[in-house]
Formats: sequence, structure tokens, C-alpha cells
Amino acid sequence: MSTTPPPAVPPGWYPDPSGARQWRVWTGTAWSELTRPYGPESKAPSLLASLPLINALDRVSRFGVVGVLGGLGLYVSVLSHWPGSAHPVTNWFATTAVALAFALFFLGSAAYAFAARELTGRWSLSAVVPLVNLEVVNAQLTQRLGTSPTRRVVADSVLLVLFVMQFHQDPWLGIAPVLVALSQSFWVRTFLEQTLGAVKGPSGAP
Repeated sequence: MSTTPPPAVPPGWYPDPSGARQWRVWTGTAWSELTRPYGPESKAPSLLASLPLINALDRVSRFGVVGVLGGLGLYVSVLSHWPGSAHPVTNWFATTAVALAFALFFLGSAAYAFAARELTGRWSLSAVVPLVNLEVVNAQLTQRLGTSPTRRVVADSVLLVLFVMQFHQDPWLGIAPVLVALSQSFWVRTFLEQTLGAVKGPSGAP
């Protein structure tokens, strides 16, 4: 054994300097012949296998969250100020804003649909229905990150229902879709970071 740890390294088990996948005892002055193998080599998911899911969630992060929640927020806001209401907007503004809201909403829903399909492994009705597919992605990500999905799905659903039903009377509820968007972005980003970390594998020890 030509490779030796620095003199200050205490005796103990260390990765074999020969490069073999095993531990070897360093006596404090020299390598001994006593070895033991590493545990079974873990197989990290391949980048190719994870790529469709990574791409789908990246689209949710970039387009889905803003599209669905921004489109919903814009639509509900315009309805609260529809021509003929107490505080109306002009007809052209209302028409343009509603068209933009629908475009954003369905663009975002498409991103969520593909993410739901990748997370569940199949196409289903829940994957293609707007807002339902948001909660499917919600539940899947939370569960895969080791947290119970029920509380989070219920909390986000309650916030969105309150916003849709009460915004015209309580404008402060406009914060609801913002909170849901921040929650969605956080969980998507956290899952992507963990998935990319698992694909790359640990650096350092073999």
C-alpha cells in the first residue's frame, strides 16, 4: 500500500487506498491486511429515467403555478369589477382580461396535467381536470417528500374556495392564491432538488 493518510489520522477503518470497494484498517502507521466490504451498492435513479418527470415539474414551476393561480386570480378579480357592478371596469378591459385569464389558466393546467401523468404513471380524469390536477400534483409531491398530503391539500383547497366565493366582499382574500402559489413553488423546487441530488449521487467516497 503506497498511499497513506497523513500522520495525524488516528487508527481506524478507512476507504481502501487501492480503490477497491472496501474498507481497510489504518493502524496509525501503516495499512493492515484487515478489510471488509462496503454495503450493497445503492443504485441511484438514472438521469434518463428521471428526465420526463424533471421536465414536467420544471414546466409546472415556470408556467403551471403562475398560469393556474395567476389566471384564476385575474378572472375572479375582473368578475368582482364587471361592467354594471358597484366598481366596474370598462368593457374592453373586462373582455381582454378574461381572455388573458383563460389563456393563462389553461396553459398552466396543461403543465399540471403532464406533471400529474408523470407522478402517477398514467393518464386519468384527475390528471386532465383543471385545479383537480393541481391537487393531484400537490398530494403526490407531499407524499414523496415524506409528509402527509391530506393537510396540505385541504389547506390549499380551502384557501382557493374562500378566494373564489368571498373575494368580492373581502378583497384581502386576494392573498390566498399568492399563498398557494408560494406553497406550490416551494414543494416543486424542493422535490426537484432532491431528485436531481439522487440522480447525481453522492460525491466523495465510493
